Amino acid sequence: MSENPPTEQVNGYYIYGVVPAEVEIDPEAKGVGDPPASVRAVRHGKIAALVSEIQLDRPLGTPQDLMAHEQLLDAAAAEVPVLPIRFGAVLANGDAVLEEFLEPYHDDFAAALAELEGRAQYVVKGRYVEDVVLSEVLDENPEAARLREEIRELPDDASRDRRIQLGEIINGSITAKRDADTQALVEGVEGVSVMVSERPPSHEQDAVHVALLVENGRQGELERVVDEFGRRWSGRITLRLLGPLAPYDFVVSQNQEAR
Repeated sequence: MSENPPTEQVNGYYIYGVVPAEVEIDPEAKGVGDPPASVRAVRHGKIAALVSEIQLDRPLGTPQDLMAHEQLLDAAAAEVPVLPIRFGAVLANGDAVLEEFLEPYHDDFAAALAELEGRAQYVVKGRYVEDVVLSEVLDENPEAARLREEIRELPDDASRDRRIQLGEIINGSITAKRDADTQALVEGVEGVSVMVSERPPSHEQDAVHVALLVENGRQGELERVVDEFGRRWSGRITLRLLGPLAPYDFVVSQNQEAR
C-alpha cells in the first residue's frame, strides 16, 4: 500500500513586531496580503508578537505590503511600545512563533520594550531648494563660478571635462553643507530627544535626515524646535517632521528576527 505524499504547507505566519503581552488588538487592524489579512497576537510571558497568516506561495514585497507593514507598526507605536521586525519575516505557524521567536528572546525583548515605554520615533527630513543651494556654492567658490561661465561659452563636447570638474565641486560643497546643517539640527534637538540617529541621504539634494527618539509628552516641544529651524531655513531648505513612528532606528539587535 503506497503512502500519501506529504501535504505542502500553504500558509505561514508573518511577523510585524513585538509588543507588551497585555496589548489589545484592534479587530479592524489589517496587515499584508490581498485582501489584507487580520492581525492577531501570539503571547508569551510579558511579550506578544503581532502576526497575520500569509500564503507562502504568494510573492511578498509589493509597495502595498510594505505600506501595510509600516502602517500597522506606526499605529501600534502610537498606543504602546513596539519593537519593529524587518519587513518580510515569516515563520511556519503559531508554535514556531512561540518556540523559535518569543521564547528564546523573551527577556531581551521585554527589556527593550521597557526602554521604549513612553517614547516614540520621529524623523526630521529636509531637502535643499536646488537653485538656492547652487547659488550658494557659486557665490562661495570662485573656481565653481569660473567653470560655470566657461561651460556656458563652450559646446557640450568641448566642455565635458569642465562639467565633470564642476559637478565634483558642487557635490563636495553640498556634502559639506549637509554635514554642517545636520550637525546644527542635531544640536538643536538634543534637549528634547532621548536619542538621535543620523540617516544617510536618500537624495542628492537632501539637507538633513535625522531620526529621534522622543518622550511622548515632549512632542509639542519637538514641533516648536523644528518650526524654528523651518523659519531659519525658509526658502533654502524644505523641512518635514514625521511621526510618531515605530522606533525603527533604535532597535539595535537584528539577531532576534524571524528567518
